[in-house]
Amino acid sequence: MTTSTEMLDLAAQLKANEESFVLATVVRTVSVTAAKAGAKAIIRPDGSIVAGWIGGGCARGAVLKAAREALADGVPRMVSVQPENLLAELGVKAGETKEGVRFAANMCPSKGTMDIFVEPVLPHPSLVILGASPVALALAAQARPLGYHVTLAAPAADLTEMPQADAHVDGFALDDLAGGRRFIVVSTQGKGDEAALRAALSCEAAYHAFVGSRRKMDSLRDKLLKDGIDAALLDRVKAPAGLDLGAITPEEIAMSILAEITLTRRRGQRD
Repeated sequence: MTTSTEMLDLAAQLKANEESFVLATVVRTVSVTAAKAGAKAIIRPDGSIVAGWIGGGCARGAVLKAAREALADGVPRMVSVQPENLLAELGVKAGETKEGVRFAANMCPSKGTMDIFVEPVLPHPSLVILGASPVALALAAQARPLGYHVTLAAPAADLTEMPQADAHVDGFALDDLAGGRRFIVVSTQGKGDEAALRAALSCEAAYHAFVGSRRKMDSLRDKLLKDGIDAALLDRVKAPAGLDLGAITPEEIAMSILAEITLTRRRGQRD
C-alpha cells in the first residue's frame, strides 16, 4: 500500500512536472466502510488511480465523476456516498448537490457512509508571448508574480535584455509548450508580425491577442485569409489586445492585457 510520504512525493513530482491530477481524501466515515478517514488517492485525468486507495466500487464511481468535473472547472467539491434510506431522510436523491455536497448512493451491502473531499491540482496557467517588444518584456515581467508559466518566443537577436520568463524559444516555433490553460499574445510590433501570428494560430488557447492597431490586424487578416487560414481562427484574435484602460506606456499596456486575460480566465468560475 502507498505510504503517506510516497503519496506526497508523487503529488510533488506531478505538480513540478505541471501535470493535472486530483487528490481525493476520505474525511469522514460512518458505520462499515472499506476505507477510513484519512485515506487518500491520486487520480489522473484519465480516471486512473495511480496511488493510494479510497475504497472499492461503492465510492469509486462517484469520486471519479467528481474528479473529472473538478479537473474541468478547477473547483474542489465534497462527495457524500450514503445508503438510499439515509439520502431519503435528508431529502436528497443520488446525483443532487445540496449546500455544496454532491450526494451519491451506496449500493453495497455494507451500507456505510463516506465523505470524500475531491481537490483538483492544476498546472500553472501558461502565457505564451511572441515578440521581443517592450510590451512583450513588460508582460512577461508582470505575469510571473501572478502565477503564470511564461514562455517568450522571439529571435534571440531581437532581445536587448534577458526576458523574465520560465522558458525562451529562439524564434516562433511553438513545439513544446507547458501544459495548463493557455493564453497567447503576439507582441512583435513590426518584427515578424505575420510569422508570429501564424505560429500563434497553430496553437490551441483560451485567448489569442495581437498587440497593434485594428487596421494592422485587418491587413494581416486579409493576407492570411488569402493564404487559406480559417476565418474562424482569425476571428478569435483580440486586436488590439487588452482592456481599453487608456494605456500608453508598455507597462500600462501589459497591465491591460493581463486584466483582460484575468477576465477570460475567471469567467465561468464565479457563482
